[in-house]
Amino acid sequence: MRRLLARRMKFHLFGAFVVSMGCAALYKFGIAEPRKRAYAEFYKNYDAMKDFETMKATGVFECAPLK
Repeated sequence: MRRLLARRMKFHLFGAFVVSMGCAALYKFGIAEPRKRAYAEFYKNYDAMKDFETMKATGVFECAPLK
């Protein structure tokens, strides 16, 4: 029973480190990278003025009168 806490603590610290690094890697490659690619693809062909004119024509903005 000597040093039981120390032995188990080493095991659990190592296990917690491995699990946390695995979760971080899964988040990075499963969520963050695809999201970055999706934003880059969206803004590659995005025209802000065209979007503004569309919203203005539908009456979304109160400050910009309808045509």
